[in-house]
Amino acid sequence: MNRWKKVTLCVFAFSLMGGSLLFADSVSKKIRVWNNGTEIVDSGYLIDGKTYIPAREAGGVVNWDGSGKVTILKPNVHIVLFKDNTVFGNVNVGKLKIKILTQVDSLTEEVSAVKVAITDPSGNVKDIQSQELEGSQKDNFWFPTSEFTYDFKETGKYRVGFYMKASKNADYVLVSEKVITALN
Repeated sequence: MNRWKKVTLCVFAFSLMGGSLLFADSVSKKIRVWNNGTEIVDSGYLIDGKTYIPAREAGGVVNWDGSGKVTILKPNVHIVLFKDNTVFGNVNVGKLKIKILTQVDSLTEEVSAVKVAITDPSGNVKDIQSQELEGSQKDNFWFPTSEFTYDFKETGKYRVGFYMKASKNADYVLVSEKVITALN
C-alpha cells in the first residue's frame, strides 16, 4: 500500500508540474509580428494579453544607458525627391539625375551622423550621401543630397532610406523611407 501512495503522489506532482507549464505557455507565447508588411526578425511575445517586441524593432535609434533605461529615438522625417527641380515619386526604368531633400524635426537627442541610401527591388543597397553632425544639430535640420545620377535598372519598388547613427561607433539605423516605383 505504501508503494501505491508513492506512485499516486508522483503522478499527482507531475500532473501539477505539467499543468503549470501549460499555463505558463498560454500566458507567455512567442508570436509572429509584422510591421508595414514585413515580418520583424525577432518576432514578439504575447504576455497577459499584451504584445511585446524587441526595442530595436520599434523603428528608430535605440539607446541603452546601461542602468536599465532604454530610449527609442524616432524623429519626424520627411523625404522629398526632386528631378529638374520638380517633385516626383514614380520613374521610368533607366538613368535619372535626382536630388533628395530630407527634413528632420522633433529630434530630442543628438545623433552622430546621418545618411541617405537607396535599396533596389533585389535588395542591393547603394549609399548616396552621409554626413557627420555637430552638436548644434539637435532639434530640427535639413539634409539635402547633392545632385546625382541613379540607374533604375529594373521595374519595381526602390526604397530611399534615411539613416541615423546614435554615436560614432554605432551602426546606422533606418528611421524613415520613401518608395520610388520604377515603371517600364
